[in-house]
Amino acid sequence: MLLAEALVIRGDIQSKIQDLEMRLEANAIVQEGEKTAESPSALLKELEKSLKSLEELVTKINLSNAKTFDDKGKSLTSLLSKRDTLKREIIIKKNFLNEASYTGTRARQSEIVVKSSVDVADFQKALDKKSAELRKLDLKIQRLNWENELID
Repeated sequence: MLLAEALVIRGDIQSKIQDLEMRLEANAIVQEGEKTAESPSALLKELEKSLKSLEELVTKINLSNAKTFDDKGKSLTSLLSKRDTLKREIIIKKNFLNEASYTGTRARQSEIVVKSSVDVADFQKALDKKSAELRKLDLKIQRLNWENELID
């Protein structure tokens, strides 16, 4: 099985677990004399089975990521860490740029003048480069996921 296929299956299992959680909550209590729509014990067994499957699959994915390398010798684990960090950096900088771009308006000359603390155009150019770097890195990760097998 390819890493990319394992990631799709992981997503399916995570969705199933989320669904089981909601179904369990919906069947947690029942009016006296009534029956739940679904058996909580059966749902709990299904949850345990799904969680075990998820744990086993995630372990295999993580081991595969650590043993999969790009053409420059960087592990997939390292590339994923870089991607996560880049995403966070871009979000923070976009939020900062949004704030820095707003300078407000003045109704009178006596009102306080608000100016940006950075050159917005230059900051946006730098942010665009970071975003391009993220897209390039994400494509590399996707390529590795489709080219490499899941390690058992």
